[in-house]
Amino acid sequence: MSWMLRSLFTIGFVLLLSASVVTAQDASSEQGEEEPFAPNQENLPVAPPEDAIVLFGGKDVNLFLDKEGKKVDWPVEDGELISSRTDRLQNHIVSRLHFRDAEIHAEFKLPEKGSGNSGIYIHGNYELQVINSFGKENPNAGDAGAIYGFFKPLVNACKKPGEWQVYDIRYRAPRRDGDGKIIENGRITAWLNGQKVQDKAEFGEPRSTYHPYRFITTQYLKDIWARQKATMVGPVFLQDHNAPTRFRNVWVRALDDLSFMYPAAEEEEPEEDEKKCDKEEGEKEQD
Repeated sequence: MSWMLRSLFTIGFVLLLSASVVTAQDASSEQGEEEPFAPNQENLPVAPPEDAIVLFGGKDVNLFLDKEGKKVDWPVEDGELISSRTDRLQNHIVSRLHFRDAEIHAEFKLPEKGSGNSGIYIHGNYELQVINSFGKENPNAGDAGAIYGFFKPLVNACKKPGEWQVYDIRYRAPRRDGDGKIIENGRITAWLNGQKVQDKAEFGEPRSTYHPYRFITTQYLKDIWARQKATMVGPVFLQDHNAPTRFRNVWVRALDDLSFMYPAAEEEEPEEDEKKCDKEEGEKEQD
């Protein structure tokens, strides 16, 4: 699909999703009350719940693409996805699953040498930091558990390099008006290795110039960002920062009915019935 056709699709799809009805579950959260969020992180790996979509589950389940919307070039070893720059700078990968509000689970292991710098970019704008901060007494907004550039972690929950670690994140997207302006801040609650590191932290517009929609971006991502600003529905990225950080058992549990599978590059946009089938098929693949 050419960038011009994809741009036309973006405009049409914006209008379609903008007309979506808020679900009862989301309506209750709009009124202020949220169900408790205290994930069990004691024993890894954590089995995904039945209503989750697995983004990476080993060799057989990988719903990530590169920034061009093509097959990722991160290697997979022993069922683990390894962050890799290869021949491109900022070689982030982006999920085919797009969502608005969701719970996100990712298990990762820092390399024995180096910083292990990586991250989980929610909607391409808000990064839950992955980096070696083990033993640091006063972590800041650039350390593990931080919402990068916004909030430092409430506690330093980072483990030693070489050990498996786990994030569970509850994300509520910022709400925007018809002009794309934020009219209600987003919120993040996050747990890292059994400790709460963010508690309903509120944020507005993204701050970093280095996030994937702005730094060394692509037409594929520009089209996603244009639609996302209007619908508040978008992907999650895993960051390449030139460190071989390993990921496994990455899944998303949508908290509304707005999630769908976005097409890879050169794919035709599926009809609504096909989108539903894609989502149901993703749910089956995790079994």
